[in-house]
Amino acid sequence: MTGTAGLSEADGTLRPRVVAHRGNSAVAPQNTLAAFEAAARAGADSLEIDVRLTVDGEVVVLHDDTVDATTNGSGKLTDLELREVRLLDAGSWFSPAYAGQRVPTFAEVIDLLRVRPRLDLLLEVKGAWSVQEVRRVTGPLREAGLAARTVAQSFWPETVAALRDADPGLRRGLLVTAARDDLVERCRELDVVMCNPQGTVLRDDPGVVARLHDAGLATAVWTLNEPEHWAAAVALGVDEIITDRPDRLAGWLAGRVG
Repeated sequence: MTGTAGLSEADGTLRPRVVAHRGNSAVAPQNTLAAFEAAARAGADSLEIDVRLTVDGEVVVLHDDTVDATTNGSGKLTDLELREVRLLDAGSWFSPAYAGQRVPTFAEVIDLLRVRPRLDLLLEVKGAWSVQEVRRVTGPLREAGLAARTVAQSFWPETVAALRDADPGLRRGLLVTAARDDLVERCRELDVVMCNPQGTVLRDDPGVVARLHDAGLATAVWTLNEPEHWAAAVALGVDEIITDRPDRLAGWLAGRVG
């Protein structure tokens, strides 16, 4: 289940769960179905994706607020309808081998998770969403029976609050880039189960993981891609590691506990 460290079968020791950042984004174009399938095959425990709304209110998987960086199109997503977004090539920028990959809809992610029952979802909601808007993700998750496999997170406290109000039973996380003095209090106010810090937060404040654990909060640190950073995070007791290299992290963890 997302939000708890995994138990090694080899020696009974706890290990962090492997979270594939935008899929297996080192080997396939980020936030595409190809990257998500690659993450599942690499042994990731959970899939981290970003969702945004098109101008006609459809939920798509895209990190930036424009389509420029990861498609052959240009412009702000909030100016584009779903039909326009779906015409874009979201794979060629990464490699000609991925030409024809599309910006996924959230419905396609739901379908993928249905056939990948061992893969959980860490869902990042980008930007400020209203309660009515977040129901466009909470509703489909509930209908598909995937709520128990999902943590919905955001940098925007108002979006986390909207998720809470739309579906109180859906687990939530708060993303942070700094460990403010009132961090635990903020998490309690938002009623989250996870507080997910940037890797530099752990470097600057190594005690933050213990403080969050003492408050009953799990941690997923992002985005760590090097063994020395994985080792430091494991030593601090993080619950999950978000990485662009889930294949390498899974192998590295297996080597440590095998």
